[in-house]
Amino acid sequence: MKLTVVSAGLSTPSSTRLLADRLAEAARDELADQGHTVSIEVVELRALAGDVANHFVTGFAPPRLAAAIDAVTGADGLIAVTPVFTASYSGLFKSFFDVIAPDALTGQPVLVAATGGTARHSLVLEHALRPLFAYLRAAVVPTAVYAASEDWGSGGDEYTDGLPARVRRAGGRRAGRAHGGPPAPGRARGRGHRPRTATRRPALRLRPDGPSY
Repeated sequence: MKLTVVSAGLSTPSSTRLLADRLAEAARDELADQGHTVSIEVVELRALAGDVANHFVTGFAPPRLAAAIDAVTGADGLIAVTPVFTASYSGLFKSFFDVIAPDALTGQPVLVAATGGTARHSLVLEHALRPLFAYLRAAVVPTAVYAASEDWGSGGDEYTDGLPARVRRAGGRRAGRAHGGPPAPGRARGRGHRPRTATRRPALRLRPDGPSY
């Protein structure tokens, strides 16, 4: 079972990448407990910024970008994490998914998450990320994870769970219910990108929770 993680963090180190890694680890641990062998591939969009821009003006994906598109569209499950800029996902995050064919993620389970400087941006999960993947016909899991700056190192309080608990819940709920099924016939991988031979994709459900850079 293959899990692909897309991180749109711009700095090194990045809290966006840190959240992505923690979500992937939680999902992998739950799937391993259910007897699944899981491989994880991380796509760092920071390294692909130039390739994404070139794709827009040439219509063709350079090799590194083509490999990233294949990693995303060929996965059994996707974790997509972005920093928040101007109350929405980052431009790099959106641009990457713009170069993927609109039907390439059809039916693919996607766990969405975001990081930001303040909890006031937590609704980005509902008004930006969820509609984006719904438009791409992905199976967006019912819950999501948002991490504000103050969440790191916080254990929560009597009313709310801390970030570690939310991450565990996100990756752990029904993470491994799998059953075979062929992908949609003729589904393209990326705009201007030649698709590889279609493979069977088991349905992977990652049920997360709740509402830097």
